[in-house]
Amino acid sequence: MPGSLDDIFNDDAFGLLNPKDDAPAPKTEEDRLIDAFEEINVFVEKQGREPAAGSMSEYNLHARLKNFRSDEGKKRMLKAFDRFNLLGHVEMAQQTLDEVLNDDDSGLLNTKGDSSIFEFRHTPKTAKRAKAEEVAQRQPIPEDEFAKYEPIFKQVHQELKEGKRRLQKFDRFDDNLQVGQFYLLDGMLLFLESADLKKEMRRLKSGNRERLDGRTNTIFENGTRSTLLFRSLGKAIQKDGKLVTTPYNTTGGVIPPEQSVVSEADVESGWVYVVKSKSALPQIVDIPNLFKIGFSTTPVADRIRNAAHEATYLFADVELVASYRCYNTNTQHLENLIHRFFATACVNIDVFDPSGIRCTPREWFSAPLAEIDAAIKLMLAGQIIDYRFDERNNKVLMK
Repeated sequence: MPGSLDDIFNDDAFGLLNPKDDAPAPKTEEDRLIDAFEEINVFVEKQGREPAAGSMSEYNLHARLKNFRSDEGKKRMLKAFDRFNLLGHVEMAQQTLDEVLNDDDSGLLNTKGDSSIFEFRHTPKTAKRAKAEEVAQRQPIPEDEFAKYEPIFKQVHQELKEGKRRLQKFDRFDDNLQVGQFYLLDGMLLFLESADLKKEMRRLKSGNRERLDGRTNTIFENGTRSTLLFRSLGKAIQKDGKLVTTPYNTTGGVIPPEQSVVSEADVESGWVYVVKSKSALPQIVDIPNLFKIGFSTTPVADRIRNAAHEATYLFADVELVASYRCYNTNTQHLENLIHRFFATACVNIDVFDPSGIRCTPREWFSAPLAEIDAAIKLMLAGQIIDYRFDERNNKVLMK
């Protein structure tokens, strides 16, 4: 007579009925490749550069990256994990709609049969979202239309490879997200072609705050387009993307204002600005062409807001005459350079603070505004060393 179920379990001398922990699934070849590539990503994230061939400790990573770059199949597999654009532009195979439908071996796309699992009877139906709140999905761009963008993306990849452009941390998207610039999002280049921006008032506990928002026209290098909201796009790049700098030129990294893009402190150096004094003191009013040439790492409007209380502004309000944005350069060096250029036009002015202490600011110059403007543009173009300021004729002349 067979024993009871308990007898059977208790008589398991060899432990055949003991539950065993499931063994971890073996890693696939793709898993191993991703892990190997992630080691390179971690190195670049920590060191801020690619592994070097000349270092024994880095040679393995360098050789591995070189191997990945030479294998198109591996590049396509790893591109989605390429956080620092180490693999450059990768041609990704795109299935047509017919190929997707014909490859439905499991019949997942078959609409015939019982569809009751899609009928929600016990949950509230989601109301239709307002058009202004629609989620902007990426849509394919016709090939003939994308043809004008494709060479631009290839050029950006080439400039990144040559070091003419760099990937930088993206932050402060209210200022740093600009129309006409390139960004990296989830390992893919995008171009912010246009944006229909409007100012809106947002109510906060700390007070009302004005901000910009609106639909964008964003082009991706894989031939798709999105109309994401400006702020949604900025937050996405801030979370999973990078800023692509404008091309570095040959003048030590100084980029003219019309070519610039706002970036972090190591990209955006600050502003060169020119102001004139509103002081009513005769010893100041009587000086012809009196201008202060200054430098600021904060927006100029913020820098001069308290001018009436600062000695460097002659304890008087000032009027902003001109400002120029500077990038990727040593601000202190730039300041010394322009001040030396106009050294002979420097004016010694004594002013006194409320307690009677004398101050002598050294950034005020008596020179025509047109000549100051010409000198600053020469400086930004890297050509100022070929010129001098002739104080007798008040002119910027070639040496």
